[in-house]
Amino acid sequence: MTGEVTYLEFSDAGSNSQKFYEVSVAAQTLTVRFGRVHTQGTTQTKTYPTFEQAQAEARKRIREKQRKGYQIRSTVAKAVTPAHSEAPNSQPALPVVSGDRLPSVSSPEPISPERAPILWRFDSGSSTFGLAVESEHCWLGNEKGQVFKLDRQGQILQQYQLPDAVKCIVTDDIWIYAGCDNGNVYDLTGKFPYLAYELEKGVDIFWLAIYDGMLGVSDANGGITKTDPEGEILWTRLSSGKMGWMLCCDAQGFYHGHSKGVTGYDFSTGRQIWHQPTHGKVLFGCQSGDHLYVATSGKQIQSFSTDGTLLESYPCGASVYACTTDSQGQYLYASDSSAFIYCFSQQGQLLWKVSTGCGSALSIQWFDDRLYIVTNQGVMACLDISTTALQSARNGNLPLTASVTHPASLPTQTATTLEIASEPTQGVVLECFREGQKLRVRAVSEGYCQDWMVQFPRDIRREGDRYWVEALKEAKQGGYYRTYGEIKRLG
Repeated sequence: MTGEVTYLEFSDAGSNSQKFYEVSVAAQTLTVRFGRVHTQGTTQTKTYPTFEQAQAEARKRIREKQRKGYQIRSTVAKAVTPAHSEAPNSQPALPVVSGDRLPSVSSPEPISPERAPILWRFDSGSSTFGLAVESEHCWLGNEKGQVFKLDRQGQILQQYQLPDAVKCIVTDDIWIYAGCDNGNVYDLTGKFPYLAYELEKGVDIFWLAIYDGMLGVSDANGGITKTDPEGEILWTRLSSGKMGWMLCCDAQGFYHGHSKGVTGYDFSTGRQIWHQPTHGKVLFGCQSGDHLYVATSGKQIQSFSTDGTLLESYPCGASVYACTTDSQGQYLYASDSSAFIYCFSQQGQLLWKVSTGCGSALSIQWFDDRLYIVTNQGVMACLDISTTALQSARNGNLPLTASVTHPASLPTQTATTLEIASEPTQGVVLECFREGQKLRVRAVSEGYCQDWMVQFPRDIRREGDRYWVEALKEAKQGGYYRTYGEIKRLG
């Protein structure tokens, strides 16, 4: 008889014991087997009027065990009988995967290549947290305040020098921002880095989250601050823990990970909606749709829904520094303090594990069958995680890694003086005016609402000046415009 078998394990470090719990559903029969790992355990069976009722009871029991700390090791379809299931140390069936996405595996602790297949690597010269990957470019920001823009083949295109260390780089639609240790946030979208948000002095930026120009900042004290596109503080909150490295957001809320767990706040009002403790302090995390993935010092990633419900746990061998998912949220990738990279199915099964060979990844992102990492050794690396590449690496055939070097001839670019434009024929004309103690910017070109403010770099505003910008984009929520592309001062 064919049915679905879910196998869970629980490790108790205090008593040095390991227990398993296996749930099998075949037709209308629920079979549960439990005991110590590597024993046959005790088997119980119960028959229900329908398959749906048996399946519902199985899911209920699995959730109960997960709440008690059990972790799912595998969920597979296999032949079972009500009286007996396979031993916990036997091999589960192969997971079904399509295309050239992930390698097939044959056990909950699969045999993986010792080293990751790295296509190219770049040594920035300093420990690196900041990482962003988009369709054409990769961005890196390090502790020296250097920001590098590369194409996805590893060729360096631009480099910037910011005033202080860069902790994070985030994207918001077509805009790219870097958070700097001097308390400022810079827009990297144009030709030069411009000052986009100027925070209060003394704010120690740990991480950023941004939605439609509305910026959230988490700090060393466990605080979170929301500002509008003009840099006005809308609300601040202090979480129960310190060291808020994780911050994610969407139109509904901000999700803040810190030393005491993860907390959800209402996007508009800042009201705390929920709080969940985690297995160890939160290091980093990510969001995929309505799922949050929280990397913890307790050697696991925990998955929550955006309403605070605990969904799944993913065990690793050391403290988990960072995590990311593929574009569909089907697979979870994680990096730990021992310089390993993991791949899990969304259901919690470990699919493969590799060593980076270039340090522990402090940030990690997926893009089109590639993983991009930046490490505590200051290295940015591109890993090929296609089925073909991983199978070749498993057989000892690693690709020749291209080494990207610092382009000595490439100048460090900063925004000093704007280029002067005399008679622009395209684009949008703006003007800077004083409103009380503030310098504001508005559009004067036809077709734009002159009552709307324009999100404009703060360090180049000058009362009475006019500017030319490549384009204005209306904010999704309306009410103001955002500049995009090149900026010039009108002569």
